[in-house]
Amino acid sequence: MQYRKFGRLDWHTSEMAYGMWGMGGWTGSDDAESMESLYLSVELGCNFFDTAYAYGEGHSERLLGRLLKAYPDKTLYTATKIPPKNRIWPSRRGFALDEVFPADYIREMVETSLKNLDTSHIDLMQFHVWEDSWAQDERWQRAVDDLKREGLVTAFGVSVNRWEPDNCLETLKTGHIDAVQVIYNIFDQNPEDHLFPLCDELGVAIIARVPFDEGTLTGTLTKQSQWPQGDWRNSYFVPENLNASVDRAEALRPLIPAGMTMPELALRFILANPTVSNIIPGMRKLNHVRANCAASDGVPLSSDLLAALKQHRWDRVPTSWSQ
Repeated sequence: MQYRKFGRLDWHTSEMAYGMWGMGGWTGSDDAESMESLYLSVELGCNFFDTAYAYGEGHSERLLGRLLKAYPDKTLYTATKIPPKNRIWPSRRGFALDEVFPADYIREMVETSLKNLDTSHIDLMQFHVWEDSWAQDERWQRAVDDLKREGLVTAFGVSVNRWEPDNCLETLKTGHIDAVQVIYNIFDQNPEDHLFPLCDELGVAIIARVPFDEGTLTGTLTKQSQWPQGDWRNSYFVPENLNASVDRAEALRPLIPAGMTMPELALRFILANPTVSNIIPGMRKLNHVRANCAASDGVPLSSDLLAALKQHRWDRVPTSWSQ
């Protein structure tokens, strides 16, 4: 496992971090399997774990708490998220801060997450949605500063809406945000335009989420793919999205080097960007943990392959189904 400095903080986090959304109640998730996968990831060098209260109303956080208790002598970084008070994902233009992150609610949710994690502090607390129009509102800034000063939270971050990487630039300039969680993968390269240069300038860490484009870049989806009733992917992969996504993935196949899988290619593409602090693929199964962690070996893709992958950029804008 390779490690990178986490922005301006004195943390060295594993390139391959752990995304815990799938452990919060996705169809097919199993707590025993989840814990085995978490244990294996630590043994393979993973030290950064990203969860959220919204992942099963604290269930995923409680699983992470169990992991922390199992490894009291290891430095494991905890990252979780405050859900929007109005419980609307993504946020929308015109939402007032009071509807989403009032100061008393920020504190309340930090305290709730601390209880779920059964720990005295959270390394990184993130706002689970964000609007850059809130940047200069001193109420969230004071709440963040107070929680840091009290030692309840070490650092704060924002998780930006799908396909809106610029919707936090003014917020970063306030100096109150230490990390940005953003969708970045072979298709979604637009964070490179404005977000990454500003983060380099300010020393803000980048957590790359959705490395497999919600499954498209695993190469396993077909235009007939369906999921169990209640699985959110049924509402995300509407025909308009599923058909285009499968076509895009199929166009990548000729570029995959011999002996490499499409998921490995997807991860190595992200790791080629030095601005990225870590990647948080979901890893509910042992074979996923092994495969994803193996991609962090310090072996880069060739410059020719990277240049070819750059041509597969897919600029998208939020829609009614993009969530």
